[in-house]
Amino acid sequence: MTTMMTSCWPADVSEPVLETTVGGILRAAAAAQPDSPAMVAGVPDPAARRRWTYAQLLAEAEQAARALTARFAPGERLAVWAPNLPEWVILEYAAALAGLVLVTVNPALRRAELAYVLNQSGAAGIFLVPEFRSPMAQFLDEVRPDVPALREVVYFTDWADFLATAPAQAVLPEVRPDDLAQIQYTSGTTGFPKGAELHHRGLTNNARFWVERIGLRPGEVLVNPMPLFHTAGCGMGVLGAAQSLAVHVPVLAFDPALMLELLETERAAMFAGVPTMMIAILGHPDFERRDLSSIRVAASGGSPVPVELVRQVEERTGARFSIVFGTTECSPLLTVVRPDASAEDRAETLGTPLPQTEIQITDVATGAPVPVGEVGELCARGYMVMRGYHDAPEATAAAIDAEGWYHTGDLASMDGRGCLRIEGRIKDMIIRGGENIYPREIEETLFTHPAVAEVAVVGVPDETWGEVVAAFVRPVPGQPAPAPEELRAWCRERLAPYKTPAHWVFTDAFPQTPSGKIQKFKLRESFTGHQPG
Repeated sequence: MTTMMTSCWPADVSEPVLETTVGGILRAAAAAQPDSPAMVAGVPDPAARRRWTYAQLLAEAEQAARALTARFAPGERLAVWAPNLPEWVILEYAAALAGLVLVTVNPALRRAELAYVLNQSGAAGIFLVPEFRSPMAQFLDEVRPDVPALREVVYFTDWADFLATAPAQAVLPEVRPDDLAQIQYTSGTTGFPKGAELHHRGLTNNARFWVERIGLRPGEVLVNPMPLFHTAGCGMGVLGAAQSLAVHVPVLAFDPALMLELLETERAAMFAGVPTMMIAILGHPDFERRDLSSIRVAASGGSPVPVELVRQVEERTGARFSIVFGTTECSPLLTVVRPDASAEDRAETLGTPLPQTEIQITDVATGAPVPVGEVGELCARGYMVMRGYHDAPEATAAAIDAEGWYHTGDLASMDGRGCLRIEGRIKDMIIRGGENIYPREIEETLFTHPAVAEVAVVGVPDETWGEVVAAFVRPVPGQPAPAPEELRAWCRERLAPYKTPAHWVFTDAFPQTPSGKIQKFKLRESFTGHQPG
């Protein structure tokens, strides 16, 4: 292999981009292996673990798609707001077969966040559970008068009744690979969520390239605790398993004891999870008594994966570790470490780019490719890049340049073999246990508190979560400083729990640039410098 001089990885075109759709890959799997197991409900009660073959999964998805055609026209947006139910997966396929665009919504969102996503996407309908860690039905009822485009509300608890409404003679539309399949919400520097428009071709091929690289085989079991509202869950997990003819086990909600039991009883060949999940699994008292000998591959990403964690997982499970790196806007994966890579590469790099994926590391100031080994912004181009941000042309133009390069905002380096390492982030995004958190949204929420004069939010290191949120607050002069408990309650009422600051620091002044911008790196340094050890 020729060693590169500049950090430019040309697309490997030896494997083709197929003209596939989300519904089409399920039809292909059902045609190839109709009686093979396709999905198992990853719920705590083994007696409640329903199972589907590929033929059964397709039949239920097509029935649901016919029921959707009675309510929606092709191209309309359909929101889904629930944990990892099997019906979530079936709805993903059904929406695709009906030509609808699925809007995936985090179950942790609060009222204002939910209303924002529904309105910004223009969702015509929503499928949800009445309650999951918060009163979701109540939240929806409270915001529905402010969401005028929302016509249809269906509860997953009424799934059988919904299926029964399917017209027997309904004709499903023709769906093209370049049609939109999903809108996935992710925030930018403004702090307001932006909807990444992902097409069928990008999602299906990206998942296929992933499972080909990690070697998932027909009939093998993939236990998937990654939230379905993320591309890792509904893209890599759902669509990867189908294209491998493997068995997908969506885990209702991550719990290390449940994960360990499923890995053992379902004889899983592979599991995925953000580093926080891996740490919890290794640390659980059930770990030593579970037979995990079936596991071949453990995949992780979403936030920096510590080298020592990779080595611990491999030593204690016997599996090979595969770090993945991507971004929602790229459907999502850009690089994957091969399970047969060297131990050093498995622990210390992000691997090489997937097929048909062009990568370059560019100078942040000039945009020119940097020499191999130097740090710059990671940019990507290819079939997997989103069409753009929904109804946000300026944000799209800022993210995708005139030559089609998507600018990730991540600082990375590439060695002469094309192996990548992430060095930091241009943006101030905080990644807590795989969840992207954007300081502006939290800052604006805290700024509305009457006792807060100024606030700056940063990410600080945490052994469990990788990063957690720290809020630096300047109280209104002449008034008593608000108690952390008061501010925490203020945030919990308005934001998802994972966005609520874990640390509170009160200050009389902020370090600033000459132009008056708060220097957040100095806040991080001051916080870290005051921590024990």
